[in-house]
Amino acid sequence: MKDFIKFVFATVVGIIIFCVGGFFLSLLMLFSIAWSSDSETQVPEKSVLKLDFNGTLSERGSEDLPFAALLGDDTSNYTLRDVLSAIGKAKENESIAGIYIEADMLGTGYASLKSIRDALLDFRESGKFVVAYADNYTQGLYYLSSVADKVMLNPRGVIQWRGLSATPMFYKELLDKLGVEMQVFRVGTYKSAVEPFVATEMSDANRQQIETYLKSVWGTVTNEVAASRGLTVEQLNACADRMLMFYPAQESVTAGLADTLIYKNDVRDYLEARVGLDEDDDLSLLSLADMAGVAKNQPKDKSGNVVAVYYASGEIDGTQGEGSEYIDSEEMAADLRRLKEDEDVRAVVLRVNSPGGSAYGSEQIWYAVSELKKEKPVIVSMGDYAASGGYYLSCCADTIVAEPTTLTGSIGIFGLYPNVQGLTEKIGLDFDVVKTNRFADFGTPGRPLNADESSLMQMMVNEGYNLFLERCAQGRGMTKEEVDKVGQGRVWTGADALELGLVDELGGLDRALEIAVEKAGVEHYTLMSYPAPRPFLESLKRISPTRFMGARLLPEEASGLYRMAKQLHEMEPRERLQARLPFELNVR
Repeated sequence: MKDFIKFVFATVVGIIIFCVGGFFLSLLMLFSIAWSSDSETQVPEKSVLKLDFNGTLSERGSEDLPFAALLGDDTSNYTLRDVLSAIGKAKENESIAGIYIEADMLGTGYASLKSIRDALLDFRESGKFVVAYADNYTQGLYYLSSVADKVMLNPRGVIQWRGLSATPMFYKELLDKLGVEMQVFRVGTYKSAVEPFVATEMSDANRQQIETYLKSVWGTVTNEVAASRGLTVEQLNACADRMLMFYPAQESVTAGLADTLIYKNDVRDYLEARVGLDEDDDLSLLSLADMAGVAKNQPKDKSGNVVAVYYASGEIDGTQGEGSEYIDSEEMAADLRRLKEDEDVRAVVLRVNSPGGSAYGSEQIWYAVSELKKEKPVIVSMGDYAASGGYYLSCCADTIVAEPTTLTGSIGIFGLYPNVQGLTEKIGLDFDVVKTNRFADFGTPGRPLNADESSLMQMMVNEGYNLFLERCAQGRGMTKEEVDKVGQGRVWTGADALELGLVDELGGLDRALEIAVEKAGVEHYTLMSYPAPRPFLESLKRISPTRFMGARLLPEEASGLYRMAKQLHEMEPRERLQARLPFELNVR
């Protein structure tokens, strides 16, 4: 017995030491990263920038790094800003001969991929080379890599070129078995975020908008790949219909998707020959981390003028979970007020990458943006999506710039209230009530909302939609009737939204910055990003280890149930009105 107790005690102590040691090791790693980012990188002659894509792309850096390190997460978290900055510096630096893309996997949307792709096109205009290699190209990274002047593929590799599909998951029958009924209140024919809980298949309206969205995105992708590869859209669609990924790799070369087959071990020799190195010289491959220390070829601005880029990324009043990006409406409103009061800030670019969320939070940010606009130009740059609440906070800007594949619009409101009476009856729970007023027991578990309560909920949803229409009409110079025609919860791509008057231009963050500088009337300025990084200890306090591990471990064990629980959690009752995407963004 004593030996057993000693063994248990030793095991517990060992676990504690491991966790504490791992934690401090993560801190040491963070400090080393911070220190290295401040040192200037010396670039040898004939260097090559290596874009080693294997991870996820976000607008800003993740605060989950310590726990990712502890769990042995070997994927990387890239920021779009860092990738674009590295490409821009590589174009300017005479010691960098070209860019090498090693395409593995990159979790992001087509709008962000297009931003990187456009930056690579601009890089090629300098006369420098871009080459790409992959063991297996995902469709998104092939779209990005197709801009290269040489696309290389492993002789046993594949190119996943098959078209786009959306596969929403429906939970109604599962909820029926559990005895849970979701009571829905919405405005908008296309506001279908609630469909997974009340239906077993897509409605006709939802199917129509998803088909339109997919065709628009696929049209942009195929047109751009066709232009880069010297193919026609018809040829690319024929390749997708053949599913070349099941054929020998040589078929991809024959079809024109790739230029040559090469083993990964031989890529370095190819790059050395491409830059003209002697046999005794070593190839210098620069990473994104290296490029952070490379100085930009521009004089420091002494005017004091600031053009601010504010990153609004994630769900509005969401929670930290899968990734750390979410928008705290109270914090963002306070930040925008400070930018308004800062006399050095001459213009603000809002970089919006949000599917929406809390209707209340969206209204608070809208007000802060409208007040900021009274003092200085406000330009919105839309990322992968700026839909529903994401559009709400954007609509009053001076100018809205979106990518052709941006998912935007979705002007609509809905509410969701669960009735668990069937579940409580199954497990033997009974409820009784004593109340002083008519609605004192509103939301009591064990019964559905009655007719009067349902009427109040629908009235609140209608009022929220009417306010949404007013905000959009005022911001876009349209009538409420005109906004309603393109509203009703329907999503649009940036290309469609331009024709409908919901956005002003197509382009990326660089174009939005050009407009901001022009409207501010400044020639010299300093570009600054907001919100400012939190102090290290504060960031550490905000990380939830349990949420972090749940977000990484649960999906692998029970993906369907996890996705349902996640959606329900995001629509918690305290935020009864939701202005979010009308369907789960599950595009492959």
